[in-house]
Amino acid sequence: MITLKSAREIETMAESGALLADVHKNLRDFIKPGVTSWDIEVFVRNYIESHGGIAAQIGFEGYEYATCISINDEICHGFPRKKPLKSGDLVKVDMCIDLKGGISDSCWAYVVGESTPEIDRLMEVTKKALYLGIEQAKVGNRIGDIGHAIQTYVESENLSVVRDFIGHGVGPTIHEEPAVPHYGEAGKGLRLKEGMVITIEPMVNTGTWKMKMDPNGWTAYTRDGGLSCQYEHTLAITKDGPKILTSQGEEGTY
Repeated sequence: MITLKSAREIETMAESGALLADVHKNLRDFIKPGVTSWDIEVFVRNYIESHGGIAAQIGFEGYEYATCISINDEICHGFPRKKPLKSGDLVKVDMCIDLKGGISDSCWAYVVGESTPEIDRLMEVTKKALYLGIEQAKVGNRIGDIGHAIQTYVESENLSVVRDFIGHGVGPTIHEEPAVPHYGEAGKGLRLKEGMVITIEPMVNTGTWKMKMDPNGWTAYTRDGGLSCQYEHTLAITKDGPKILTSQGEEGTY
């Protein structure tokens, strides 16, 4: 069932999203060579809880951590671990926050130390694809318009869009209807209505979009070992257009 949120509910979710954005902004300086993804997990959980929030991923469908931290060829749902990060690693940090009952969800990508042209381009295309999708999240448009905009752009850059993991509705839990694929046909799918709150979170690979699963049952890897990148925002569908609830203030450049 799809729940339409009131203005008050969206405002509460925006407060949660602002806290989540603050966490990501603080990670920009925290993530560096020698830091472990377990260090990131501890930092994130302490930041959320010290600001009155709840790390909403803990316990969701049995997941044990406040973050999913996926490195290089890991597409998503990577477990925090104690192996030091090295220069050139591409790290994606995904988290959900419950603040006063408002849920927010956002993933951001970080390069550790020195980057490479390949990583820079992958990050740039993935982030632009996110905002092209968000532009289509308007009252009266359809879910397929979002996916089509993302897929068309990404594939024009000779990169690929992951099919197995998609965006979703948010609230009252972190995964709700509707499903929001990052591929598809324009003009197809569910029509977007005022009050919907969804995530758009394209995962873009340098090689094939196909994946393989880790024996842990959670972590997905690119099948060919290529790099994968992800950016994600939570947004509300409003009569005035999409309202990004997890904004870090960067979208004006896209």
